[in-house]
Amino acid sequence: MSVADEPLYPIAVLIEELKNDDIQLRLNSIRRLSTIARALGEERTRKELIPFLSENNDDDDEVLLAMAEELGVFIPYVGGVEHAHVLLPPLETLCTVEETCVRDKAVESLCRIGSQMRESDLVDWFIPLVKRLAAGEWFTARVSACGLFHIAYPSAPDVSKTELRSTYSQLCQDDMPMVRRSAASSLGKFAATVEYAHLKTDIMSIFEDLTQDDQDSVRLLAVEGCAALGKLLEPQDCVAHILPVIVNFSQDKSWRVRYMVANQLYELCEAVGPEPTRTELVPAYVRLLRDNEAEVRIAAAGKVTKFCRILSPDLAIQHILPCVKELSSDSSQHVRSALASVIMGMAPVLGKDATIEQLLPIFLSLLKDEFPDVRLNIISKLDQVNQVIGIDLLSQSLLPAIVELAEDRHWRVRLAIIEYIPLLASQLGVGFFDDKLGALCMQWLQDKVHSIRDAAANNLKRLAEEFGPEWAMQHIIPQVLEMISNSHYLYRMTILRAISLLAPVMGAEITCSKLLPVVIAASKDRVPNIKFNVAKVLESVFPIVDQSVVEKTIRPCLVELSEDPDVDVRFFSNQALQAIDHVMMSS
Repeated sequence: MSVADEPLYPIAVLIEELKNDDIQLRLNSIRRLSTIARALGEERTRKELIPFLSENNDDDDEVLLAMAEELGVFIPYVGGVEHAHVLLPPLETLCTVEETCVRDKAVESLCRIGSQMRESDLVDWFIPLVKRLAAGEWFTARVSACGLFHIAYPSAPDVSKTELRSTYSQLCQDDMPMVRRSAASSLGKFAATVEYAHLKTDIMSIFEDLTQDDQDSVRLLAVEGCAALGKLLEPQDCVAHILPVIVNFSQDKSWRVRYMVANQLYELCEAVGPEPTRTELVPAYVRLLRDNEAEVRIAAAGKVTKFCRILSPDLAIQHILPCVKELSSDSSQHVRSALASVIMGMAPVLGKDATIEQLLPIFLSLLKDEFPDVRLNIISKLDQVNQVIGIDLLSQSLLPAIVELAEDRHWRVRLAIIEYIPLLASQLGVGFFDDKLGALCMQWLQDKVHSIRDAAANNLKRLAEEFGPEWAMQHIIPQVLEMISNSHYLYRMTILRAISLLAPVMGAEITCSKLLPVVIAASKDRVPNIKFNVAKVLESVFPIVDQSVVEKTIRPCLVELSEDPDVDVRFFSNQALQAIDHVMMSS
């Protein structure tokens, strides 16, 4: 719809709608603010619309959220960046409301506007706004102020800069934990704009206060600040100021703080350099891997490969591997699962010998874990080990465990293995697959559980796509077609399903010469379920083959089935005939 076609609301109508009891109507009018602004023109928008929005005291958070979002992109409608400051008052009001998501959106919009404002306007309008919010009586204003300092600071004159640093320091010591949390959370962004001399003095003193806060929710946000500040400081300053804090945090009495350290630790290793990592951070990480809280061990286990990449192989083998062995038999299945999802990545880091000696036994124990997720996390990453130790060793050590899982008594485990077979096939290559896993794939077609048989049919299709029609013609098709004579009708149905999935991969020629005759022969089966599945298969394969084959072979078979005594057979064969007729007519 063009601008001219949109209804040009006068301001009076907007005022009416924003006072309406129906929240949807109020929401719609807020979402159309840009249309209204275009209709009013830039000057009337500045003088009438924006002042009205500043005074609008809607109490519905959804409406206020929409308004905060709209105002963030409003600079073009008020006359460009030279008039951007007129948008600040309504957003300042929104920064003080109780609902967190409205305040966050208002801060986001203020940052967007502030980053486009001219330097002189920032000094005249934006910095005073930050100061007002920071001195606000109600804690919500002070919480919002913390997220604006990094926009205000770079353009401020020296006197204001000193004042802003001092104000931020006061916010970090505020009586309200919510304000201190917000200050801790925004410290990294603010620190990135502060001059290096003040970063080492003022910011580090603010940071130290936050790290000793009595609220764990503030301390855990200070952990995030460690990583951000670590990247800003020179390595020697990082070692002096950040390293002791992190080492203390790794032993914090709150498990949430230790959890955050476990997540951030490897980033800090890059900031402090190799020697402090070896002497200070490795012992801290080992403590986290052996933490008495499962959540901390999960976070630490999930980062084990990233951490090992930073260390030398010798250090990883000496300090980290013993912990990995302990974690592989951890009492929490979630810890073992987190370890299994990353442990394969350790193989390229440790090298061939250490992988064979140290990691393979751990892989094997995880492959035999009672918890399916643990086993699957190992199977899905086998290619990383294959690249290091080679296919022969991998097959000798891990393949027996995979074969064991493929015959597991829990059908869901067998199902998961089937779903990974194409992935294994692509990783291990065709020769290896034929020797070791080919027989299993056929065996699953005769499983007692329908879901397994169905997955096995899908598996054959994916293997044919992976290795190509020629390989499938040699290794899959003969065995599949043999099974059509199985005495149990459920297994014969699985074969029909496999044929319908393989036909599009194999192409018209093989479908006509090998697959179609088997399907047509099955239409004479004495079991109605087989016959109506034949009708379904014929419906799925007729688009692949030539029209002459459809007329000579498929249609006569379906016509015969459409006269069957069984109602379902008649239904599906008629449905297939209609599909053929529809395609013929449209072509």
